Amino acid sequence: MTTLAELNAAKDAALAKMTKTGGGQEITRVVVGLATCGIAAGATPVLKAFEEAAQAAELSNVRVLQTGCIGMCQFEPIAEITAPGQPKVTYVNMTAEKVKEVVEKHLKGGSVIEEYTVGAVTD
Repeated sequence: MTTLAELNAAKDAALAKMTKTGGGQEITRVVVGLATCGIAAGATPVLKAFEEAAQAAELSNVRVLQTGCIGMCQFEPIAEITAPGQPKVTYVNMTAEKVKEVVEKHLKGGSVIEEYTVGAVTD
């Protein structure tokens, strides 16, 4: 049987892996929804565009990941960006072209592109 202390240590280790690079630098996570609705709407090229753009920009603190359903099918493809100390930003109706702008302005420059966010399409 695993003790509570062992479970807490495992949790802490997993959180550290999710939030820091090997060198201790905090990680920004880009998560693209690739459930059936996302794939049908074109999320696969969006994921690939984020991976390529982050690598080309040498953003060593950015991890591009995929997930299943985000729950807003009408706004697919969706990408969520979670940066250390910042609220999560949900970009909707993404395209490979929009990805280039998001990488340049948001991931590199720190400025959210409001017109691409879920708040802009639901207000």
